[in-house]
Amino acid sequence: MSALERPVVGDLLVTRLRRGDARALAEAYDAHHEAVRAFARRLLGDEVSAEDLVHDVFVTLPDVIGRFEGRSSLRTFLVSIAANHARHAKRARARRLGAYERLHEEPRTESTTPEDEVERRALAATLTRMLEALPMEQRLVVVLCIVEERTSTEAAEIVGVPEATVRTRLFYARKKLREMMDAEVVR
Repeated sequence: MSALERPVVGDLLVTRLRRGDARALAEAYDAHHEAVRAFARRLLGDEVSAEDLVHDVFVTLPDVIGRFEGRSSLRTFLVSIAANHARHAKRARARRLGAYERLHEEPRTESTTPEDEVERRALAATLTRMLEALPMEQRLVVVLCIVEERTSTEAAEIVGVPEATVRTRLFYARKKLREMMDAEVVR
């Protein structure tokens, strides 16, 4: 069998998932749960909600794997499932805000003074509040395109909308964020 005829490992995993192979589901989880969790944490800002979303994605996977067309990676497909679940899930605002407050607990790459820490926490709280004020559709593209540095093409595939829609949502999200920042500076 030539290299071109050999199936790709990911293709075999998808085939096994389609057959309902429980080991394949475990392998998919092992290979992709961290990426899905990181996306969910950035989008929702809450570790508990992110973990719930990861659980939902992998519980749903056997039911939706038939829709996977192979035009993207399995990881991108999983993130798109997460995006859809997040879009439809109603998360308590207080729960998200509480998690955003914990952003200061993330490891830092350089040492800071207490004054730097206070400024960083204040900035994180301000950015969190502003991101929270965006509609979910705009927040989603901000997390995908700005925070995760995905292309608008990837974001469009994950969100399930045309690329132009992603760009439009990102444009309006940036505009709203600028307006909020300007209003914050005026205070």
